[in-house]
Amino acid sequence: MAQDYYKILGIQSGASDAEMKKAYRKLAMQYHPDRNPGKEEWANQKFKEINEAYGVLGDPHKRKQYDRFGTVGDMGDVFRSSATRSTFEDVMKEFGGQGLGFDFLDSIFGNLFKGRNFSFKVYNSGFGQGAGFSSAAGGNLDEILRQAQTPPRRSVRYEITINPDQARKGMEKDLVRKGKKLRVKIPAGVTTGTKIKLRNARTITDGQPGDIIVTVNVK
Repeated sequence: MAQDYYKILGIQSGASDAEMKKAYRKLAMQYHPDRNPGKEEWANQKFKEINEAYGVLGDPHKRKQYDRFGTVGDMGDVFRSSATRSTFEDVMKEFGGQGLGFDFLDSIFGNLFKGRNFSFKVYNSGFGQGAGFSSAAGGNLDEILRQAQTPPRRSVRYEITINPDQARKGMEKDLVRKGKKLRVKIPAGVTTGTKIKLRNARTITDGQPGDIIVTVNVK
């Protein structure tokens, strides 16, 4: 059952953007784990809920969809809109200004940036302490999010068996994957173990990035 995001933020359905931002900031401060010693797990859960709610309601398009269909979002929505992300970053700066920690954010948002060497940290902007987004691999938050939402590039492997005469002369052979036919050109003089890479062929067969690597067996 869809959650009532307005209720989570403590606002009316007709609330303005300014009222929504004010409510979000107030709740973020209220549920920061540093301010709830002994109840960190509960505070983390509440923090997840308010970010999920604001991630949807803070984006005009998602809010309209939610009001009409009651769709459910996720915590990552708070990063996917420039409007909600900027408010999140402002809240993080307030955390830093008040000496509140950032470590808990890695456990809450960790899955979103898993494998991206990404973490939250405190930085000094030259105008005081604030919230920073740090990636050991480099790149800003927009680039990291783009990569996180891009399907991973994976290669798949096939084997083709041909006879010695075909191996000596070379040939073309069809490979069928997911109902799509690919023509494999086998050069003359191949031996068992020769690998032929069909570069980016998975974009044709799977609709996803990746190569198809064909290993030739000569029998």
